[in-house]
Amino acid sequence: MAENISLKEDSTYLLMQIKKLEQRAQELEAEKRDWIFERERLQREIQLLRSEIEKITVPPYIEGYVTDILPDGRAVVKSSTGPSLVVNVMRTVDASQLVPGKRVSLSQRNFAIIEVLPDNLDTYVQVMEVVESPKVCYEEIGGLDEQIRELRELVELPLINPRIFEKIGIDPPKGVLLYGPPGCGKTLMAKAVANETKARFIKVVASELVQKYIGEGARMVRELFQMARAKSPSIVFIDEIDAIGSRRGDINISGEREVQRTLLQLLSELDGFSARGDVRIIGATNRIDLLDPALLRPGRFDRILEIPPPDVNGREAIFRIHLSKMNISDDVSVKRLASLTDGATGASIKAVCTEAGLFAIREGRDQVALEDFIRAIGKVLRKEGVKSAPSGTYI
Repeated sequence: MAENISLKEDSTYLLMQIKKLEQRAQELEAEKRDWIFERERLQREIQLLRSEIEKITVPPYIEGYVTDILPDGRAVVKSSTGPSLVVNVMRTVDASQLVPGKRVSLSQRNFAIIEVLPDNLDTYVQVMEVVESPKVCYEEIGGLDEQIRELRELVELPLINPRIFEKIGIDPPKGVLLYGPPGCGKTLMAKAVANETKARFIKVVASELVQKYIGEGARMVRELFQMARAKSPSIVFIDEIDAIGSRRGDINISGEREVQRTLLQLLSELDGFSARGDVRIIGATNRIDLLDPALLRPGRFDRILEIPPPDVNGREAIFRIHLSKMNISDDVSVKRLASLTDGATGASIKAVCTEAGLFAIREGRDQVALEDFIRAIGKVLRKEGVKSAPSGTYI
C-alpha cells in the first residue's frame, strides 16, 4: 500500500513538473515571437536610416530642360545654373520621354540626365480646372436655340465624333468666340457644352493672366494650355478675354507691354494646336470692338457668335425654365411677364424670379402670385437701368 501511495505521489509530482515545463515552454515561445517581431522592426528601422543616410550623402541634382535631342542619343539641356550643355543620358532613363521642353534632373558630377521630372505647373494654373463637369444642360438655356446649335457643331461635334471631319476632309474648328452684353448666357453655354461632352472644363478669367513680373503672364498661358493637353479631352473657357486681347499699339508703359507679351503667347498657343486635338477653346467678351484683329482671324477663333439679349419669345422660354421650378399661382402668365421685361437679359429674368419669391416669403405665402412678379420686375429692371422697366402702375 505504501508503495502504491508513493507511486501515485511521484506520478502526480511528475505531471505537475511536466505542466510547469510546458507552460514555461509556451512562455519562451511567446518571448521568441516577440523578439522576432522586434528584430524585424529594428531591421526595417535600420533600412530606413540607411536610406536617409544615402539621401544625405548623395549630392543634390540640378534641374534642367531639354532643348534638343542629338542623333547619337545625347541631349542638349538648358541647366538651371545658366549654360546650355550637351550631356549623356543614363540607361535607366526612358529615352522616349525625352522631348524638347521636358524637365529633367542632372548629376552634379558629369551633368548626365538621371531622371525625367514631372511637368511643373503653377498651382495657380492647376486650381483653374473644374474637376467635375458643370451640371448645366441645354434645356436650362432659353432663347438661344440657333446659337446653341452652332456651338454644338463647332465644339461638341469635334470632341464626340472627330472622324466625320476626316471623312469630309476638313479640319474641325479650333475655337469659338462668344460676344454680347453681360448676363445673356455666354458662360452658361460653355458649361453646357462641357457637361454634354464629359470633357474637363478649365475656366479662367483673362485678368488672372495679367501678372506683375516680366514673363509671368506668358508662362501661365503656356502652362494653362499644357495642362489642357495633358487632361484632354478638355474645353478651355477664357472669360473676359478683352483683358489681355485688346488692340496693340505703341505703348511704353511696362504694364501694357507685359499684357502684350501675354497676348502674343496666347496667339501662339491658339495657332499651335493640332488640327484634330482634343482641346477646344471658347472665348467670351462683352467688348468685341476692343479685341486685336490677330485674335479674331480664322485659325484662332474660327467662328464668332453673337449672344444677344433675348427677344420676347426668348424671354418666354427663359421664364418657363425658371417657373417650372417654382410654386406659382394660376394668375401668372408667361406671355405677360415676357412683354413686361423688354430689354431684360437671362440673368435679369432669373433675378426677377428670385425677387418675386422673396416678396411671397415676406408676406407668409407659399405661392408666388403675378403681383409679386410685377413688383420684382419694377425693382430689378429699374436697378439695372432698363428703360422699359414697369412701374408700380402695373400692379
